[in-house]
Amino acid sequence: MGAVVTTIALLVISNVFMTLAWYGHLKLHSAGVTSNWPLFGVIALSWGIALFEYCFQVPANRIGYADNGGPFSLIQLKVIQEVVSLSVFTVVAMFLFSGEKFHWNHVLSFLCLVAAVYFAFMKTGTS
Repeated sequence: MGAVVTTIALLVISNVFMTLAWYGHLKLHSAGVTSNWPLFGVIALSWGIALFEYCFQVPANRIGYADNGGPFSLIQLKVIQEVVSLSVFTVVAMFLFSGEKFHWNHVLSFLCLVAAVYFAFMKTGTS
């Protein structure tokens, strides 16, 4: 159970950095912080933030991967990562981008992702 919790916790932390790297610059631009920066400067800032994403993502995958003694197959790791990514994105978007609204179709799409997790972990009878 320790590898499960560790893997998911590292994925959550990783995805916080990923979301900030991918979308945080939009908030900085609208706040006027980076509005006069060249695109290369914004890319460099995002890469700097993304470095921390990888510092958590790589250990999460190594700890969680079944061939390394972890509890998850490669496909299961990817499905977990996508659900964590959208969950973290939702929270960050609600706090940083207060103008963004979530509608019924967004909730339904997230429920479809939960179903994807179910199917990814469903026993198929073959190994």
